[in-house]
Amino acid sequence: MEESSMAVMGKKKKKTLGAISTASLPDIVFMILFFFMVSTTMREVELLIELKGSDLPTATEIKKLEKKSLVSYIYVGKPLQQYQKTYGTEPKIQLNSSFAELSDIYEYILAERAERDEAEVPFMTTSLKVHRDTKMGIITDIKQELRKASALKINYSARQDMGY
Repeated sequence: MEESSMAVMGKKKKKTLGAISTASLPDIVFMILFFFMVSTTMREVELLIELKGSDLPTATEIKKLEKKSLVSYIYVGKPLQQYQKTYGTEPKIQLNSSFAELSDIYEYILAERAERDEAEVPFMTTSLKVHRDTKMGIITDIKQELRKASALKINYSARQDMGY
């Protein structure tokens, strides 16, 4: 009996693996594509002024904003090269994707409030993203306009001072 069981064991054929089914591959690709489309945020504002991360002033005490959906941005800086013939080289105010005047800030804040839920309005913050070479006179004027619109929560965007 032992010999016959040995003979059966020696005759085993090698099993071949079947082809891998690719029928579900398009579903997987579309799920990944959908995930990235939903989770990626696109830049909403095209900057018309010179303002990179290194152009922001430095600060030693930095706090990250909690809810960025409740932040309205005001950009201030020298216009990009292609706009300098029209607007000059003095610092300009940018609201959303266009240049603006000081008098436009009041209406801008009211429009930003109108887009929010009434319960969120008290938590709204106005963030000033200002080029580090900008003079304080224009910042003071902007703060006066924000005060007229009762936008009293102001944030100054800055980069961390590394202490070198």
